[in-house]
Amino acid sequence: MSKSSGTAASKSGTPAGLREAMKKATTEMLVLFLLRQKNMYAYEMIQELSRLTDGVLTFSTLYLAIYRLQAQGQIREAEKRITDNRTRVYFAITDQGRTYLQELIREYSLLTQTIQALLSKDGKLYGEDGSCISGN
Repeated sequence: MSKSSGTAASKSGTPAGLREAMKKATTEMLVLFLLRQKNMYAYEMIQELSRLTDGVLTFSTLYLAIYRLQAQGQIREAEKRITDNRTRVYFAITDQGRTYLQELIREYSLLTQTIQALLSKDGKLYGEDGSCISGN
């Protein structure tokens, strides 16, 4: 997959627009997934998502998702560390967040598997006369 640039509006109706929509829809799940692995600060999560996806998933910020998850009790501030005159706030997933992550993964898997199953029927749904082929 190629990396792309531009505003969200300019990506609408393009493959890059689909990627942006999927990123937006899965950001909370991805943040919770990373925090289930270990406590991290926001920029570290951004770096790890890029690294772990070979640059396919890049984010300029995760703070909106982090603040939402914090407000919902899914994550909490674990500690603050000062390194090189920078305060880094480390976040941790809560038990409630672990449960929510499992629900998100289950829903994501259902949706993606269903879409993949449908797409695999390309050219096999209807006969030449337009009638439905039995079993589809």
